[in-house]
Amino acid sequence: MKKPYTVIAWITSLIILYALVNNYLIDPEAKAFLSHKIGLKRELIVPVWLKVMHVHVAFACIAMAAGLLNFSNRIFEKSRKFHRINGYIYFMSVLLVVLTSGYMAPYATGGKISSMGFNALNIIWLFVTITALVQIKRRRIVQHRNWMLRSYAFCFTNMLIHLITTLCHQGFGMDYAASYTISIYGSIGLLLIVPSFIIKSGKRS
Repeated sequence: MKKPYTVIAWITSLIILYALVNNYLIDPEAKAFLSHKIGLKRELIVPVWLKVMHVHVAFACIAMAAGLLNFSNRIFEKSRKFHRINGYIYFMSVLLVVLTSGYMAPYATGGKISSMGFNALNIIWLFVTITALVQIKRRRIVQHRNWMLRSYAFCFTNMLIHLITTLCHQGFGMDYAASYTISIYGSIGLLLIVPSFIIKSGKRS
């Protein structure tokens, strides 16, 4: 378990670093991302959207870091109190990510279909996270860890969306908006299937 955790820790750290540098230093006004938002049916108030987006990114990074720390057996064994407090930090961060995402969803690239996809992502993520919290309140440790694994997978939503969008747009030459829409629903499928596969594999081993 130590080696996979180390690999995930490095990947997560790089993702957090990239997100912070890209969104707060390289392109704080999100010009590259906003350039794809054409034909919106709602008026996009850019200054407000940017503030919400920056809050969204900040708490997404906090959720990734907090979740990573709470999967560490070493930290858990040293301080159960830290694990518990950090768990609540993760939960509150997820809640704020979901709320800010809910604000940005109507302005999603690809229109209403993309917006519906993001709303579905938010509902599923919140559901699995609350389920994980309920399980630990009932002292079901294994179930709690499994549901936390499902929840934590959603921290990689943005990464998956960008990867699938790039594959469809640059790899297969599809329209960017269509590629983005496909990436949202493709991410939902992967985020539900992969954690379940990992949990089943863990049970067999």
